[in-house]
Amino acid sequence: MSVRFVAVTEAALASVQLDPAGAYAMSAGRLWSFAAALLGLAGAAVGGLALARSAGRIGNGTGRKGAFVAVAAGLAGAVVGGVVVAAAEGGPGTGYGIVGGVVAVVVGLIAMALGGLALARSRREAAAGGKRR
Repeated sequence: MSVRFVAVTEAALASVQLDPAGAYAMSAGRLWSFAAALLGLAGAAVGGLALARSAGRIGNGTGRKGAFVAVAAGLAGAVVGGVVVAAAEGGPGTGYGIVGGVVAVVVGLIAMALGGLALARSRREAAAGGKRR
């Protein structure tokens, strides 16, 4: 009798367990982590441009708005990526988007760092009167 109960229990568990998502399937977690990574990447690109503009190589030190955009986009990407990682119930390959979430956090932090450097450089140049040494 116990053998039959074990067989029924195993069959019930097998029917309830979820299969991992396919390699090319786009789940909600993967979609959110992809969007967060794109947001962070856009922030990093804008931060790099703002850093170049604040150095005076492109334009005349007008990278302050871009620096704010880079910090905001990097922060948003890192936060959304962190939420995806925190909400993931499985590891890589399960469809929860944990790998993309980690990438989004890293790229978002890079974007915030570039934007912060551009802000610091533009403040330093504004304090010096816009004159380059």
